[in-house]
Amino acid sequence: MLLKKWLRSGIYGLATLSVLTLSAQNAVYAQEPAKAQTILNVSYDPTRELYAEINPLFQKHWADKASQSMTFQQSHGGSGKQALSVLHGLQADVVTLALAGDIDILKDQGSLIKPNWQETLPLNSTPYTSTIVFLVRKGNPKNIRDWDDLVKDGIQVITPNPKTSGGARWNFLAAWAYARVNNQGSEEAARDFVKKLYQQVPVLDTGARGSTITFTQRGIGDVLLAWENEAHLALREAGDQFEIITPSLSILCEPPVAIVDSVVDKKGTRELATAYLKFLYTEEAQKVIAKNFYRPTDEKVKAETQDRFAKLDLVTIDKEFGGWTQAQEKFFKDGGEFDLIYKK
Repeated sequence: MLLKKWLRSGIYGLATLSVLTLSAQNAVYAQEPAKAQTILNVSYDPTRELYAEINPLFQKHWADKASQSMTFQQSHGGSGKQALSVLHGLQADVVTLALAGDIDILKDQGSLIKPNWQETLPLNSTPYTSTIVFLVRKGNPKNIRDWDDLVKDGIQVITPNPKTSGGARWNFLAAWAYARVNNQGSEEAARDFVKKLYQQVPVLDTGARGSTITFTQRGIGDVLLAWENEAHLALREAGDQFEIITPSLSILCEPPVAIVDSVVDKKGTRELATAYLKFLYTEEAQKVIAKNFYRPTDEKVKAETQDRFAKLDLVTIDKEFGGWTQAQEKFFKDGGEFDLIYKK
């Protein structure tokens, strides 16, 4: 099983780098090394399987279109840590991270990408979406049905560290939104609820994949707060051991993509990187996105695959929290709400 392989290799919670090489049928292009280009996609933990399928499709697309060979390097880890790696010199041509706030770091702190990066691709540069669900052990022995059940005595909740993981920040805000909505908008009630929830968390991994392994392989916890696609991966790997619980309310997760302008201009890979990110919006790529349980944005593919995704109320980061800039400042900066709430 893939999760067991990751556990044995000791890479959970850490950024990893892999190289996708040309297939044999494209070997003819390898005879023209002067034309070959390589791009590095720095992404967050749970997209490993998605881009393992997307990248070979784009290689063929690019070879047919440009008569040029190319290879991928792929890096994965907690979204916040990945953003800092790029900020500190990792030469990413593109970033496909868990939330806009992590990409904004590259704009605000490093001037590595253009200020209007979200305007360069459709839907605010978000080719797919997701949400947060619960993964529980088969039979749901603790009878966990909604967010309120997570703060009951004796329930251990597994979620990663919001300081390093984008998925963890979505988890945090989904819980906060649920508590606020169910308490007539009370910030005090939301703060108290989320504080109780984190008192139930025995360990904070650095990334979403690390938390998945903690829950599924190490056997720790009663419920995992998980990306929807990550929960379905666990079912695909060991469906006889787990089940998914969809809460009454969650948050619309919007993991965006962007070109790292300073890198592509230096390497001469802008055309290739641009074509790659645009490819994510094609019907071919959107079908792979849906297959991997990310919610597609293409209307045709969305209609064809709607039965694959649970229906639930979804709040948005913009309406509920004023966007990622405000959310980051209030909740996740040093000394913010998370630091005040979580005491190990």
